[in-house]
Amino acid sequence: MQIQFLDASAPSPARLVARLVNQDAVPADLEPVLAEAAKMARFSGKGGQMFEGFAERDGKVVRIALAGIGAADAKDRSGAIEKAGAAIVAKYLVSGEAELTLDLTGAGLSAEEAGGALLGAVLRSWRHDVYRTKLTDDKKPSLDRILVVGAPEGTEALWEIEQAVATGVAFTRELVTEPANTIYPETFVARCREKMDGTGLKIRVLDDDEMAALGMGSLLGVAKGSVRPARLLVMEWSGGAEGGKPVAFVGKGVTFDTGGISLKPPAGMEDMKWDMGGAGAVAGTMLALALRKAKANVVGVCGLVENMPDGNAQRPGDVVTSLSGQTIEVINTDAEGRLVLCDALTWVQREYSPTRIVDLATLTGAIIAALAHEYAGLFSNSDELAAALSAAGEATGDRLWRFPMGTAYDKQLESPIADMKNVGGRFGGSITAAQFLKRFIENDTPWAHLDIAGTVWADKPGATWDKGATGFGVRLLDRFVRDALEA
Repeated sequence: MQIQFLDASAPSPARLVARLVNQDAVPADLEPVLAEAAKMARFSGKGGQMFEGFAERDGKVVRIALAGIGAADAKDRSGAIEKAGAAIVAKYLVSGEAELTLDLTGAGLSAEEAGGALLGAVLRSWRHDVYRTKLTDDKKPSLDRILVVGAPEGTEALWEIEQAVATGVAFTRELVTEPANTIYPETFVARCREKMDGTGLKIRVLDDDEMAALGMGSLLGVAKGSVRPARLLVMEWSGGAEGGKPVAFVGKGVTFDTGGISLKPPAGMEDMKWDMGGAGAVAGTMLALALRKAKANVVGVCGLVENMPDGNAQRPGDVVTSLSGQTIEVINTDAEGRLVLCDALTWVQREYSPTRIVDLATLTGAIIAALAHEYAGLFSNSDELAAALSAAGEATGDRLWRFPMGTAYDKQLESPIADMKNVGGRFGGSITAAQFLKRFIENDTPWAHLDIAGTVWADKPGATWDKGATGFGVRLLDRFVRDALEA
């Protein structure tokens, strides 16, 4: 979706005009017949309301859309404005119109709020039609340009930043949406190299042999059953103080998860192409940070494997030695994400000594049982880090809910023959998974684990996404960087 800013006095060629309307403040310059029609339709500008009408302007029929943004003093005004921008695009994406004029005159928005409306619009326009060959014309997206009129001062400069974030979200959605025969460890890396070329990101990749030489037996154990070799992808952005230690984002990248020998039931297994949603979020975040030239030092690490069953696959009961030297009895090969993450966590600590670590993973079904698809689970050894992430989540809509942690849960991970098991008992599965990962955090480094299993994919449209990949995590991490590292 292209965004073009026009001078308020410039005539707009678009036949479709949209306006954001405050509650009980229908624009005074609206044609009387439209104002009366909106009143008859009980449109008052409440958040989530929309109205459409037609008028003759300069000798041509123009379609007019009004989108409510609620009261000016509403608690979630920014969210309502973003959703209004998204709702306009959702309504007209396949309307046959190629251009839309978004008239912000008289809406009383700040530059940040105007940028939010545009971000919502661009995010909601994203679709992945690469494999659709028989779409009829009335189902093909037609809207590809928004002409912005009456934007507050500073909106255009702010949009350059938000556009970078939108691009990062789109990249995450692309990676998560692609099927597993297209995106697997090697092609995930190739796609990132292609997308990040020229951005200033430094990319480093460790292959099977390099990881084996280092001793990453836990990560490589997961990959043993697949013909696809594993990869550790490292993306480094150095926009902060020279020589300053970075913050690390670590993503689980299981590009397809059959469960391995602990095979998952067939029903719904196709969804496991998005079991690399954590790695996808890290890749999209790193792209966004680079495109907006973030003034921070950040390293993104993605542990990339495919979990398949064959004669070489690891078995329940096998013992693997992690990069940290700790041994793990693999009770369930379908609890593979933590086996990938633990080696990635150890590696990034030893290589970069990060000041803070945030890992993201579609780790447990238990988190969906607890939170459904509304929040991601947050686990942390640092109240300060947890609070910063929670605030970023509230600001962006990538919301988090913090869970308890404690040694009382560790008993479930005790193994009779190794340092630990990779799963606990039936109850508290998300917590015991976090307790497992915590064992690989060294020197009390502030660390947070985000279990995003319920938020990376949606079976129905949301405010800023259609069915499918949501791009969860990119806006969250970007806001965290802005507020915690760049402020």
